[in-house]
Amino acid sequence: MRALPRALAIIATAGVTAGTIAALPSTPAVAAQSTVVISQVYGGGGNSGAPFTNDYIELFNRGAAPVSVDGWSVQYTSASGTGNFSANKTALTGTLAPGQYHLVQLAAGTTPSGALPTPDNVGTINMSGTAGKVALVSSADGLACNGSTAPCTDDQMALVADLVGYGAANFYKGSPAPGLTNATAAIRKNGGCADSGDNGADFDAGAPAPRNAATPPAPCGGEPSPSTSPSASPSSSPSASPSPTASPTPEATCDTPITHRIAQVQGSGDVSPLAGTDVRVEGVVVGAYQGVGQFGGFYIQDPTPDADPATSEGLFVYSSSPVKVGDRVRVSGKVVEYNGLTEISPATAVNVCGTGVITPTKVKLPLKKGVTFERYEGMLVTFKGDLAASEIYNLGRFGEITLAEGGRLWQPTDRKNVDTEKDARRTILLDDGFNVQNPATLPYHSTGSNTVRIGDRVKDLTGVLTYGFDAYRIQPLQPFEFEPANPRPVQPAKVGGDVRVASLNTLNWFTTLKSRGATTAAERDRQLAKLVANITGLDPDVAGLMEVERNSDVALNTLVDALNAKAGAGTYKAITHPNPGTDLIQTALIYKPAKVTPVGPAQSSSDPIFNRPPLVQTFRKAQGNGQTFTVLVNHFKSKGCSDVDGPATGADADQGDGQSCYNAKRIKQAQALLSLIDSLKLQNTLVLGDINAYGEEDPIHTLEAGGLTSLSKKYVSVKDRYSYVFEGLSGELDHALADKKLSKLVTGATIWHINSDEGRFMDYNTEFNPPYLYAPDAYRSSDHDPLLVGLKL
Repeated sequence: MRALPRALAIIATAGVTAGTIAALPSTPAVAAQSTVVISQVYGGGGNSGAPFTNDYIELFNRGAAPVSVDGWSVQYTSASGTGNFSANKTALTGTLAPGQYHLVQLAAGTTPSGALPTPDNVGTINMSGTAGKVALVSSADGLACNGSTAPCTDDQMALVADLVGYGAANFYKGSPAPGLTNATAAIRKNGGCADSGDNGADFDAGAPAPRNAATPPAPCGGEPSPSTSPSASPSSSPSASPSPTASPTPEATCDTPITHRIAQVQGSGDVSPLAGTDVRVEGVVVGAYQGVGQFGGFYIQDPTPDADPATSEGLFVYSSSPVKVGDRVRVSGKVVEYNGLTEISPATAVNVCGTGVITPTKVKLPLKKGVTFERYEGMLVTFKGDLAASEIYNLGRFGEITLAEGGRLWQPTDRKNVDTEKDARRTILLDDGFNVQNPATLPYHSTGSNTVRIGDRVKDLTGVLTYGFDAYRIQPLQPFEFEPANPRPVQPAKVGGDVRVASLNTLNWFTTLKSRGATTAAERDRQLAKLVANITGLDPDVAGLMEVERNSDVALNTLVDALNAKAGAGTYKAITHPNPGTDLIQTALIYKPAKVTPVGPAQSSSDPIFNRPPLVQTFRKAQGNGQTFTVLVNHFKSKGCSDVDGPATGADADQGDGQSCYNAKRIKQAQALLSLIDSLKLQNTLVLGDINAYGEEDPIHTLEAGGLTSLSKKYVSVKDRYSYVFEGLSGELDHALADKKLSKLVTGATIWHINSDEGRFMDYNTEFNPPYLYAPDAYRSSDHDPLLVGLKL
């Protein structure tokens, strides 16, 4: 459960097909005859801010003897595309003495800057400045493979003297080297001498410092071991167990008979009937997770199932004894239940006794009633059909994605006919084969993107089904991309009218650092850039804002200034809240004076039921003709079960009806809002904001019963009617409701899905968020989607 191309197992390069696991090594061997390695990779040449005009690849001889690279080549392909190495290759000539560098100058960018040192070879490869795959090949012939969509055969891999995947690459050694920028190169540690067989461990991202043959040699001081093969890597975490055993028990051999079948060890229930018993079993390896940051073991499966469908044929073995997918092994050790996973731990003997083939078991979701994933624990399975991403909250931290058959999962209190029992049976967690947290790159992405959006799909997913951290999860065996079934909307849908009104939660827009919002000035600037992109993309004439810092309008005016810097001086003005409340955050309003004019002063409520009182302002068109309308901006009490007064109690405690805590208070706030409308004798009212209640919850019903109409229910299709995702469930917390008279002036309404479908790893925060994912655009400018309403006045 952890990062991008790390979760994408390179087992595909061994010739594994979707239907069977062949008796082949889990990863093909990189050529071992050379001590020449790739010591630097730089693809930002000639881009904005680049210190050099050209891309380059630097080579280094780690060995104690000269190596000729005559007839060799360096080859490149994109991080996850379908092109092959053969499309981008540069021939090499020359001999590298021990400790000598060799500089290969490549394509120039469009922005000239510094010149490289005199190159030793020159080519035209144009590399990505952020992510890609570079191979040092002991042949001038191009490799007709890319390590992912076109797996490299053993013969092809035998020509690869070294391989570096960087950034979001899906082919690499061990784990990918860091993602790069126009100002950074991937630099092999220890002057080029480091070579653990893991790109992620061997390379740092640093300022480009190209070296050529004229650079003083830097011998490594001894014959190094040759480069090792790119390691396989899928995704999740059965668990860490006691320290794995180093080697099989000497007495055990392939002639030592088994004592039990795997199905007997698993049993038909959640707990093994043989827990605590020493056993010897036989199976074929269907998944090996013995690399750095993985699980310290492997999964085996009995190729001959028993007659009981309730007993699993798979088992996890905790051992560092080396195995590969397709090995037929006999294993001795004690049966344990470790955090819900049945396993042999530790293994006292692991004997490789041949090879075998396992055909994945086909699993169709939703599971039948009464059936659980326990019967498939440790087995190689294929989920037939499409599975949609329904939650990506932990994709950046643990490499996890919640998948669901039949499309995303819905909050049961947001709409009618949600079957929560069936939803549980149509859901599985996708993991990445690692226990590493906050990796440098994401383990999964959708075609054409560097991330995954909720709603994107994967078809016929194959992998090992396991259990860990209180959830069944699947570890895929081959690299794959999600199908972009929910592409980013470039702009909101058209709403018509001559006045546009928006509502958006700003995700704690604070100018005060280390409070609820940004912790550093850099984060604050990043957040501001995204909010400006959000609002200018909506292009509202009036916008109600939530979660703006209550600091005498400093945060609000800073936002307005930034908007006007982009949209033009004087484009927006702010309304000062007459009663911003007692919370650290407040509601706020901005408007375009060229389009609308405030009528009368801003108003609010003094009812103590609000600690974030609503902001009320009437407007008319700036030309003075047409009808007036009144906006009420709200932020009701959250669903969290505690506040400044302590934990929720009584009617405000969670009643178990799906509406969470403080539902009673939100109902009272809805009633108080209706009373405010009556007391102020407001007409043409538009109630906006984060109500913290889903579409079929009591507070919304209260407002509807008071004469307000939900504009999203009227104008937005059911499948698009959501603004927030929580624990894998989509629903609408943010609402726009109009009274009867204003409803006749509404020309349309939409929800712009720029936030809730995007991962939190893309927001303004710098802690743990991979730098390559940030952009000063509207996407993930908040955790709530904005709403937009059109009025014809």
